[in-house]
Parts: sequence; C-alpha cells; structure tokens
Amino acid sequence: MPTTASADLPAPSAPGVPLRQDARTIGLIGLAHGTSHFFHMLLPPLFPAFIRDFGLSYSELGLLVTAFFVISGIGQALAGFLVDRVGARPVLFLALACFVGAALAAASAQGYGGLMLAAALAGLGNSPFHPVDFTILNKRVSAPRLGHAFSAHGISGNLGWALAPVFLAGIAALAGSWRIAYLAAAAYAGLVLVVLFIQRDAIDDRAGTWAHEAKTGAPAAARAEHPLAFLKLASVWLCFAFFFWSTAALSAIQSFASPALHEMYGLPLAQTAFVVTGYMLCGAAGMVVGGFLVGRSPRLERNIGLAMSAAAVALFVAGSGALPGAAAAALVVLGGFGVGLAGPSRDMLIKRASPPGATGRVYGTVYSGLDIGFALASPVFGALLDRGHASGVFHGAGLMLLMGVASAALVGSRVARMRGAAPLAA
Repeated sequence: MPTTASADLPAPSAPGVPLRQDARTIGLIGLAHGTSHFFHMLLPPLFPAFIRDFGLSYSELGLLVTAFFVISGIGQALAGFLVDRVGARPVLFLALACFVGAALAAASAQGYGGLMLAAALAGLGNSPFHPVDFTILNKRVSAPRLGHAFSAHGISGNLGWALAPVFLAGIAALAGSWRIAYLAAAAYAGLVLVVLFIQRDAIDDRAGTWAHEAKTGAPAAARAEHPLAFLKLASVWLCFAFFFWSTAALSAIQSFASPALHEMYGLPLAQTAFVVTGYMLCGAAGMVVGGFLVGRSPRLERNIGLAMSAAAVALFVAGSGALPGAAAAALVVLGGFGVGLAGPSRDMLIKRASPPGATGRVYGTVYSGLDIGFALASPVFGALLDRGHASGVFHGAGLMLLMGVASAALVGSRVARMRGAAPLAA
C-alpha cells in the first residue's frame, strides 16, 4: 500500500489542512458507519411479523442474531488483513453491496432459510467496517481533529441503531408490508454506496500520511515481519478484551434493561422501552464531549477509567432496588453518557497500540471482540432474567464495565512503556 500523499492532495496530517477537507472525510465515514449499525438491526424490529407469517419461535429468531454476529466477528478479524493488502476503499464498497443483497434477501424470504441468508449477508457486510473506517480516518484526517473524528464515528453508530427500528417498522406499518420496508432498506444502502462512490476521492486511503508518521514528517517504514506478528503483542489482546467486556455490558442494557426495570420496579414497558433510546442518546452526547478530551489527555486510559467507572456505579445503584423506579431508570440512561465519554479515548488508545502498517489487522482483531461480546452476552443475561434475577442485568453490566476499565488500564501502561522505550532505541 502506498504511504505517501498524492501530489495534488495535501497530506491530511500536515499543518493548515482545511477543516472542510477533514469534515468531508469524517462525514462520509460517519455515513458508512451509521449504515453498518442500521444493518445490525435489519431483522429484530420485524420479529413479530416473522412470528406471524412464518410461525417462528423466539429461539429461532435469536439464532438469526447469533449468526449475524458470529459471521461478523470472524469476518472482521480476517477483513483487517484484506484492508491492509488491497486498501480500505474497495472493501468498503463491497461491504455496502452486501447490505443491498441482505435487504433484498429479507424482502424475498419465504421462510427461515431466506431470513438466515439475509442475516449472513448482513454479517458479512458488517465485518469490514471497523478496519475500513479507522484505516481511512487515521490516514486521511489531520492529527488535531482525529479525536473529533473518532467521536463523530461513534455518534453515527448510535444514530444508526436508533434509526433502524423507526425506519423499518414505520415503513412496514405505512405500506402494510414488511417486504416493502426491506426494499426501502436496500434502496437506502444502495444510495449510500452511490454517494460514497461519487465522493471516493475523500476516502482514498492511498493518499495521506499515517498518524504514526506525522511526528517525523516522513513515512514510517513497517518492519519486514510476518503478517501475524502483531498477534504477539499483549496490547492487541488487551484491547480485544476491552471490547469484549464493554460490549457485553452494552448487550445487557440494549436487550434486557427494559424488562429488568419492569420486573424490579413495576414500571410500564411502554416507559421502560425509552430507557434504551435514552441510553444511546446520552452515549452520543458523551462521545461529543469525549472528542474534546482526547487531545488534552496524554493518558487516555484515565479518561476511560473515570468515565466507565462512573457508569458502572450508576448501574450498580440502579440494580440495588433502593431507589424509586423513575430515578433508577434515569441512572441507567445517564450511564450511557459515561460509556460514550470513553469512546473516543478508547479508539485513540487502540491507534496508539497499533504498530505501523498493521492498523487494519489490529482494528479487525480488536473489534471482533465487539461481535463476540454481543453473541455470547445476550444468552447469559437472558438466562438471569428468566430465573428471576432482574438485578443481575445491571450488576452484571456494571461488572463488565469494570473489567473493561482494567483492560484499558493495562493497555495504557503498555503503550506508555513502549513510548518511553522508543527514544532509547533511537
């Protein structure tokens, strides 16, 4: 992969890069990332329609979600190698084409097999997004704005999650057919693909300067080593563990916070359903603030530790049963702010832990922890709720956040040691 900027395009890490140039890249990647999160939710909003039309059980429908995240998790780890070899932009176009295929498969499904095909295609399409997105952002966006880029990236994902149920269920209700909703989803993914193709010069990862290289003003030559050598780095697996734990907490809140609050406090489900939406919106607000903290904090793990520890405390208190129901629900919502606040620092910490030339592979491996966390945590927390341990949803989610804090602290200490050793090696 070329490592020098094209002659007619200033290196994004160079001083005086126009805001418009960075904002264009950030906006396009945000659009792509929001689309990937939209397709996380391709099937679940219309589960009731599948039960009605195909006679499926919730267990069978749950397997569709598991299939999505298993394929996405395995594919994400592999996609990082592909991104490092052929570049991020063509892989991004292929991923969006998979989303079009997934929506068309859902629209034409005649039973469980068709829905499973849709889940598989959506998982395959989702798999490259984090290696692709972070490769382009790290390559194209100027260093002073990189924290804000990571913040916008996280916000766009939350908005994609929020949009999917409204889009799919709303169109299905208006059109009187869930198949029409999926045709609209295919059109949406196709439109995003067209927009990105037209604006492809702004997401060309062959032009630009790696953030690793910005300090010296010259490209950093990657050492000639085996493509799997990065797997020897403990920081990579600690980052993987961080994503696993933090995503397990998110899975608990997304899937079970509403029924858990209903069982513990007797709050109507019509009200508790908005808790997850509030959690996501507070998370988006936290990401905005977190984008400003990244450039001001040399020890990013401290940002992560303080923010996620505060969120964990909020969840522990909500699960104690000692508060009025409305106050407990509000604490859960506010917990989303702490998790969101940690997001940009988390993404920057991973970048610092990535060796030059292996960014796609590192992000692919690390972010596969997200998919595995989703795939494994839901059955565990669902079993707690089935056995009457509603408080375990919040206590367990809080514990997962604290495990994530510990992982981030270890990553930060290793990165600090690596940076301290670099001048000695030089």
